[in-house]
Amino acid sequence: MHLRGSRVIVAGVAAIVVLAGCGPIDAKGVGGGGDTGSGGGGSTGVSPLDNPKGTERGLAAITSAKDKAKAVDLIKKVPTKGRGPKTGYSRDEFGYAWADNADGIPLAHNGCDTRNDVLARDGEDLKYRSGSKCVLTSMTLRDPYTGKTIKWTKQDAAEVQIDHVMPLSYDWQMGASRWSKAKRMQIANDPLNLIPVDGSANSSKGDSGPATWLPPEKGIRCSYAVRFAQVALKYELPVTTADKDAMLTQCA
Repeated sequence: MHLRGSRVIVAGVAAIVVLAGCGPIDAKGVGGGGDTGSGGGGSTGVSPLDNPKGTERGLAAITSAKDKAKAVDLIKKVPTKGRGPKTGYSRDEFGYAWADNADGIPLAHNGCDTRNDVLARDGEDLKYRSGSKCVLTSMTLRDPYTGKTIKWTKQDAAEVQIDHVMPLSYDWQMGASRWSKAKRMQIANDPLNLIPVDGSANSSKGDSGPATWLPPEKGIRCSYAVRFAQVALKYELPVTTADKDAMLTQCA
């Protein structure tokens, strides 16, 4: 776990970060515009099965039959229901973006906003603005969604965006519209629900569930399904039947 008190997590991006739920849904459907099929994107980081709090780096691929069986068992626990209306949804309903003051989640109240925390968690070769504990000027990101290794710099900030694995608009339609503002702030800033990824891949996702969008990198799709299920279970949210079927298929 990367905790501010024991290991200085210093990262930040002067970036325009497009949230999942704000971009257009890819007309090509599942895959978000092309499959690499190599599985290489999931070769770094920690398996979601071994990272239930989302505080460890990356999203490693789930490959063994034993772990895929565990993944299927986890996904089966997620309840299902139809997707409700989007009426009343806005990003502001989940608090201001990347709030450091959400209670009850890892890495909160540590002096850097949520975006900075997850960039530090997953980035490598971090370099910071002089005198700052929270502003990155460059880093390397091994993007699980596309398999790319991204050499990010502040000058091209939007190349890396933060994905809400379970999109906020999706959360709203599946029950978060009835939550308190405090609970909505939690899911919006919980590192379990956040992954820094290639900006174009994130934009292609929009507020899609797994039945209509999956990471282009085939080898990471079971891990993505597990992470989606972990968020749903932690926050007691259902998914649609089609989304659950798609999640199970990825780990079958």
